[in-house]
Amino acid sequence: MFDRIVNWARANMPTREQMEQNRFARPLAARHELWRFTRRSVPRGVAAGLFIGIFALIPGVQIVGAALMCVPVRGNIPLAVLMTFVSIPPTTLFVFLPGAIWVGNRFGYHADFSTVSDLVTRGASVGDWLAWLGSDAAPSLIIGLLLISLAAAAIGYFISAIGWRWWTGHKRKARQMRAAARDFPD
Repeated sequence: MFDRIVNWARANMPTREQMEQNRFARPLAARHELWRFTRRSVPRGVAAGLFIGIFALIPGVQIVGAALMCVPVRGNIPLAVLMTFVSIPPTTLFVFLPGAIWVGNRFGYHADFSTVSDLVTRGASVGDWLAWLGSDAAPSLIIGLLLISLAAAAIGYFISAIGWRWWTGHKRKARQMRAAARDFPD
């Protein structure tokens, strides 16, 4: 399954060379360290993508925000962009929004998820969303999303750092075993 995800990402994600041709993306494409897979850039890219992907919840903003967040933290841009896809509509509507409201309500706010789901399902106007932002529900959702995205970014950082270390160790051990088999054939 991991190979299928990697193959899909390679086929569908723009290359650094393609981004150098776009005048808006050229500053990001010129920095080679943002495209390398290293033990430091991989966890940083995962954390940046998870944080922006969960907190922003607006598809175009997520990808651009994750790429821009990789610049100051020197994270891997392709991984950050890939991590924004954690917040697809099913996870957003059934996990992140109810979870964020539940977490935000623990801080004394009184938000109701049914109001948010009603606004989403009926395709509410901008005025309805602005009225909702002025209510007690908006701070609950924002605080909840912030805390959930921070926790997801921290967990993603540590899991990817451990996974990177295991993967590179596994590759090194396999390379040593091949060299030993080549040097000392039976």
